Amino acid sequence: MTVACLESLTFGLGHLVRAADRLGERLLLLTRDPGYYAYELDRLPTGALDVVVTDTFDVDGVEALLRRTPGLRGLISSTDTWTLAGAALAERLALPGLDPAVLRLTRDKAAVRDRLYEAGLTRARAVEGPARDREARGLLLKEAGLPLVLKDTAGTGSQNVWLVRDEAELDAALAQASGRDLKGRLFAEPYFGGPVYSAETLTWAGRTRLLGVSSRLMSPEPHFREEITAFPVAFPAPQRISLERWLDRVLAAIGYSDRFAHVEFVLTTDGPEVVEVNPRIGGALVGEGLCRALGVNVYEAMVEAALGRRPGLMDADLPGGPAVAFVLGYPAAPGVFTGVTGLDRLAGLPGRPAWYPVKRTGEFIEHLGDSRGYAGIVYAEAETAELATHRAVAAAGALRVRTEPAGREAPGG
Repeated sequence: MTVACLESLTFGLGHLVRAADRLGERLLLLTRDPGYYAYELDRLPTGALDVVVTDTFDVDGVEALLRRTPGLRGLISSTDTWTLAGAALAERLALPGLDPAVLRLTRDKAAVRDRLYEAGLTRARAVEGPARDREARGLLLKEAGLPLVLKDTAGTGSQNVWLVRDEAELDAALAQASGRDLKGRLFAEPYFGGPVYSAETLTWAGRTRLLGVSSRLMSPEPHFREEITAFPVAFPAPQRISLERWLDRVLAAIGYSDRFAHVEFVLTTDGPEVVEVNPRIGGALVGEGLCRALGVNVYEAMVEAALGRRPGLMDADLPGGPAVAFVLGYPAAPGVFTGVTGLDRLAGLPGRPAWYPVKRTGEFIEHLGDSRGYAGIVYAEAETAELATHRAVAAAGALRVRTEPAGREAPGG
């Protein structure tokens, strides 16, 4: 019996293989580039899964391939880029899956905001339109107010997001946006001030379980570069219960009835405000952190959901484990990635720190203002998320991500 995986997040493939094995399924990874998963594949036994190299953007071609796959019982699509392709394939092949219309909604941040506004779960609607002429620009400022955020309705990784604090910044942001290749449409929303978090949830048959909340420490304004994450944040019990109820209402409002979600929100003085709803498990090392901190392989729930079964994680007593934190490792300047110095020092530091590589030597790192720019991740653990953060930051401080100016050959490049 086979469960197919249409690409995957950078990390977590090993947990997914072990989850499939435990449930009696064989994992099939469809990918354009197996090298993207080198870290995970190098640590799995030979033959642990089947890997097929194919153009995963070619939905018709992938459909034909999957129709030839014996014993196909489920399809997993856990990335933003392939969310809609996965939904289309599940529908064509009559495999268990969410309503494609719901997934299309989650990939449209403006539509999600409007839906939440109609449900009374946010203070503001989305304001769409480029606002180039004076009248449209004035309407945008009136409806969204200042400060505001301009962003791509289908953006990922904090790409194409602009903080606008005055009219001069609005003009600059609109000019920059006009030269960008947006994945969706440009829209504006109020800037909600406060700390940013991500709720890691699992929903089945319309009921949501809050597995925990990750902290999201960002770069200083005006950028929104993700830098440090820790899990689980220790909210007081009444606040955690309140957050779980709020999340249940948020997901219900957009029709999200099943599977993992990664809900980014700001905790403002007036309560939580959604930033975006991602119909998947969290990226980077969020999945790894969930497994370690909860004491279970949460990827079993992903396989069970793909098979159309109620995940055991919905009702399981969680044994727990260490709290975790990780720091994204960015170079000081753009250029050709040449490696990381200081890795030999990690063994002497507390928290069992480890380096998880993302970039390959010789790759060009251009964008340092968002998550496209990090070369790897420093992980550490401790008794609490706060202590794990201190350890991860200390370990990250011992490392240097190195780049060379473009045009100079990188070692191994």
